[in-house]
Amino acid sequence: MNAQLSSSLRSSINGSSISKPTINFSILETLLQKCRYLEHFNQLHSQMIVSGFINDTYAASRLLRFSTTSHFVGLDYSRSILNQIGNPNGFIWNTMMRAYVGKNSPQETIFLYKFMLKENFAPDIYTFPIVVQACSLRFSDKEGEQIHSHALRMGFHSDVYVQNTLINMYAVCGRLSDARQIFDRSLLLDSVSWNSILAGYVQAGDVEEAITIYSRMPEQNIIASNSMIVLFGRSGRVDDACRVFNEMIHKDLVSWSAMISCYEQNQMFREALMIFTHMNDEGVDMDEVVMISVLSACSNLLVIKEGNVIHGLILRLGFESYVNLQNALIHMYASCTDLTAAQNIFQKSQILDEVSWNSMITGYLKCGLIGDAKILFDAMPKKDVVSWSAMISGYTQQDRFSETLALFHEMQLTETKPDEITLVSVISACTRLFALEQGKWVHAYIRKNRVKINVILGTTLVDMYMKCGCVENALEVFNGMEEKGVSSWNATIVGLAMNGFVEESLEMFSDLKKYGVKPNDVTFVGVLGACRHVGTVNEGCHHFNSMTQIYNIEPNVKHYGCMVDLLGRAGLLREAEELIGNMPMKPDVATWGALLGACKKFGDAEMGMRIGRKLIELEPQHDGFHVLLANIFASKGRWDDAMEIWGMMKQNRIKKTPGCSMIEVEGVVHEFLAGDRTHPQTQDIDNMLVEMARRLKMAGYEPRIDEVAFDIEEEEKETNLHRHSEKLAIAFGLISTSPPMPIRILKNLRICIDCHTAAKFISRIFGREIVVRDRCRFHHFKDGLCSCADYW
Repeated sequence: MNAQLSSSLRSSINGSSISKPTINFSILETLLQKCRYLEHFNQLHSQMIVSGFINDTYAASRLLRFSTTSHFVGLDYSRSILNQIGNPNGFIWNTMMRAYVGKNSPQETIFLYKFMLKENFAPDIYTFPIVVQACSLRFSDKEGEQIHSHALRMGFHSDVYVQNTLINMYAVCGRLSDARQIFDRSLLLDSVSWNSILAGYVQAGDVEEAITIYSRMPEQNIIASNSMIVLFGRSGRVDDACRVFNEMIHKDLVSWSAMISCYEQNQMFREALMIFTHMNDEGVDMDEVVMISVLSACSNLLVIKEGNVIHGLILRLGFESYVNLQNALIHMYASCTDLTAAQNIFQKSQILDEVSWNSMITGYLKCGLIGDAKILFDAMPKKDVVSWSAMISGYTQQDRFSETLALFHEMQLTETKPDEITLVSVISACTRLFALEQGKWVHAYIRKNRVKINVILGTTLVDMYMKCGCVENALEVFNGMEEKGVSSWNATIVGLAMNGFVEESLEMFSDLKKYGVKPNDVTFVGVLGACRHVGTVNEGCHHFNSMTQIYNIEPNVKHYGCMVDLLGRAGLLREAEELIGNMPMKPDVATWGALLGACKKFGDAEMGMRIGRKLIELEPQHDGFHVLLANIFASKGRWDDAMEIWGMMKQNRIKKTPGCSMIEVEGVVHEFLAGDRTHPQTQDIDNMLVEMARRLKMAGYEPRIDEVAFDIEEEEKETNLHRHSEKLAIAFGLISTSPPMPIRILKNLRICIDCHTAAKFISRIFGREIVVRDRCRFHHFKDGLCSCADYW
């Protein structure tokens, strides 16, 4: 083949070494067409150099044109041809610059343009659209402005093609006022001009200006109409998108795709499927984009039957090898919990990217198969932030908070930057583990890396600090948030109340209203909870009534539960029972349980026994209700009835939930059960317990043995008062931390009266602030007093 090319080239040349040779250009075109491989082209190029025909402008331009459009000749090779041409004309320069733009190397276009000017070669009218387009691709408005000046000086600025590329360049770079100025001053506007300025407003999301331009267009072509459908879809104006779509006389694939995406983006998934069916009935050709949108709709609707139909259509059209479609199918089947189908696609795929792996991992997590998800996660050849975030969120959702933090630390070693979802999950895990130091570290990481604190992330931080008893830190985050949602206010209102800052909590509710934020049902759970913590019955009733009368919010079972607890804690047992009887919905066990606890507190044995037996019938496996009822019987000396309850618990194998307290020291969370002797520092803890008991006795503390007498059975007899879980945690805190650091403890149950009394004494004797978060609220012990004012 090489020999044939050489021979043909030589035979096409006429003349001698003295006269200037000429070339048969038709033969040259034939030879170029015969070039199938780089070696053929290289041979032809070499012959032209040797013969000197590379200096023939037309021949050189044809050679360069072929090289820039050929798939087997690289741009560097084409540039070397340009460098060999002795006197390139405008067509040659433009050909090379256009090639750079076409191969997504706009910076090389700009460099070549500057080199052309340096060589004193003047650009022509065809040069400027190419160079301006390169500036658009680079989002370089400054360079574009310079090119614009060149066009003005050379008088090419009024050319419609130059104007159109300038309009597009300024619009792409976000300088719509400049684009509009060129557009408005243009004497000649074609469809490209209108489409370019419209595309600029669409890209900027300026709906009103886009509507104005669209309405002024001499001809609302398909491209413009499609752009408007896209814009309306992004802006949530579905009806306007439908109107434009229905008014279109001619629709192309993009029109249908834009309308389907519009419905899908606005969570109108059934409508997306309906229009897809209509599109299919019309016989419109499908593409990958349409299929992905429709599969997304199937995933959100959890309609696997329709998903199967789409899968079949994909197979018939031969799209099954498209990796994006494979990922969409994996996600659809995983969302519909058909993991077998998802696994089949995943395992048969020839090409797998991070999305493929992440879709499969997410599917396992959605089905609760966190072990399978972790195996796949560990096998991933390359993990991205989505992979890490999915696994970390999965552990959090499964209440495996220690694994959440461990995996996050592992992520840090890979230098993968966490996203908002990751950070929210990690902070939530710190909250649940009462791991304040680790939570503070995450917050420091956010500040150091200048992560934007949006509503979700900020609210999660506020919640973490509030639930760790750090009110000042929580308020600092809240006050520093640029944007606050109602959830942010709710977390602050609830957190302040939980920490004993009831007055501040209610003031925050007043501020919420002043800022024009509309409270929701969660807000009133916080407000009523604040009233409940201090027993302000009248104020609680006022807020409860205002829900329907002022804010048009119907109270739910949680609001009624708060009111029952509020009345019960205040000793208004009959009123509380009457409120339960008047509830518009069936009371839950928590509401009855609140009243039962109040009966025990105020010694109303008759009501307590009646409600206690009702609760045991409703929740026969609930240990707390059995214990409360047995204590009520015991408090009235009805030991036979109390023993009957213990017997029922034993017969039904109901075990009392053991007291458990957690404390974080130097980033490590330590857990103690009542009577625990498994901690590595048990001996040191025992020594401190002895010292605590000695100093407590000297201070006048008397153990509340009556609490033990009413609290059950053999487990309590073995676990005496001074080995309750919170006392163990306090002892460990005293030997492991130094003042002024507070001792922070998380308790799974309500703190008992004896531990509450002891903690007040210890805070004064040892000069340490002790913060205990029990099942209901916070207790800040300091100088012998508690923030709850002994009302809990």
